[in-house]
Amino acid sequence: MTTTTTSRHAAPTEQDLDGFRTIQQLAYRCAETISADLKPGMTERQTAALMKAWLLDHGVDDWFHQPFAWFGDRTAFRGAVGFKQLGGFNPAFYPGLRRLEEGMPYILDCAPSMNGYTADIGYCGVIGENRILDRLMDDLLEYRELIVSLVKQRKHLSEVSQAVDRLCQRHGYDPRHKAYPFEVLAHRVEKLENDGEKSHLSLFNFGARNIRELVRDALASRKDGLSPLWSSNAASDHPPTPGLWAVEPHLGFRDVGAKWEELLVVTEDDAFWLDDDVPHVRRWRARGLLNPVKRAA
Repeated sequence: MTTTTTSRHAAPTEQDLDGFRTIQQLAYRCAETISADLKPGMTERQTAALMKAWLLDHGVDDWFHQPFAWFGDRTAFRGAVGFKQLGGFNPAFYPGLRRLEEGMPYILDCAPSMNGYTADIGYCGVIGENRILDRLMDDLLEYRELIVSLVKQRKHLSEVSQAVDRLCQRHGYDPRHKAYPFEVLAHRVEKLENDGEKSHLSLFNFGARNIRELVRDALASRKDGLSPLWSSNAASDHPPTPGLWAVEPHLGFRDVGAKWEELLVVTEDDAFWLDDDVPHVRRWRARGLLNPVKRAA
């Protein structure tokens, strides 16, 4: 299958990469700051509201989606289904009244925009200790390395996602990203036109401008057989298209879920993570899981 690169699928400039990197770092800083203040008894809604307030206080002017927080077995999305099964709305995804307890895993997820640049991040943690969560978070390193390796090889996006599914099966985990809208492993992130406004329309906590860009991308790409949504399904049966992709392998084991989410940069002939100074990479490095020689090669 041959594809063409449109202006919407051009590799980002260095200036744009700096802009995306800045907002991704801010989003992670928010997650780490709020995580440090979490206490037993706090609800998902309270936590998401704290994240939103922190981001607005630090210059965020729009959203791909407003912050989410999931506690306990909700980190594994037990019983949750993708948006396509519910016509675009699933209450199970939204922060609820679940209260945090000692030893309970949690996931914080936010997708802020600032000055036209957008990030979408996921952050895991626990108050106290959870050995299952530790194992999941350790194993997520393999998924990060697998994804970028296969994209560098120009494997079709569906093949990459299917390889992630097989790795989940080998580890004995459920691929809980299949509970996301349209079962996506990732989605494209586009630069927004920066109009200087500080208030933008949201629908079900999703920013109208970012969703509009995603829809425009889908319509513009359709004639070339491309998709801005990356899954194991036939719509993703094409080579990686240049641009930025928010990638989020989400693992589930029993009632524990874990994931990371960050931006992958794809060019015409290469792929790399936007930033290696992110919390999950720092964690792997601190635990001695990264091989410095291999990573430098």
